Amino acid sequence: MSEHAIEVILNGRPVRARVESRRTLGDFLRRDAGQTGTHLACEHGVCGACTVIVDGEAVRSCLMLAVQADGRKVTTVEGLEASDGSLHRVQQAMQDAYALQCGYCTPGVVMTLAAALEANPKPTEPDLMEALSGHLCRCTGYQGMMKVAKRLAGGGE
Repeated sequence: MSEHAIEVILNGRPVRARVESRRTLGDFLRRDAGQTGTHLACEHGVCGACTVIVDGEAVRSCLMLAVQADGRKVTTVEGLEASDGSLHRVQQAMQDAYALQCGYCTPGVVMTLAAALEANPKPTEPDLMEALSGHLCRCTGYQGMMKVAKRLAGGGE
């Protein structure tokens, strides 16, 4: 299997590695870079659990090859925390609204909302609901996620 040298800015730090041509970004993040907050579930781009931010856009890491991330900025859920240890506003809203149950889909949901807020700092609730429309959760019935979208859009609970 051929390998390629890649360099990514991962959560603000340069990371160099050699990866197989067919290794997905999700596998690279978990296995090679130790970023286990990125959850792999369906591995077909359907559920959204593996969502990370690549150059400001929410990306399904199971559908992107690690070599495609070469030279790009990748942020995982571990990279959202501020340097002082405080939670990102999406993480805080998820905590405040008790918006998770088993937590498996949570990192992908958080990353999608963080990317949406990065693209549009003053989104409407429908904007955020649309961003979340591609996520599957088998535990919560989406009520907690909808509360979070409402809070982040400035609509309270």
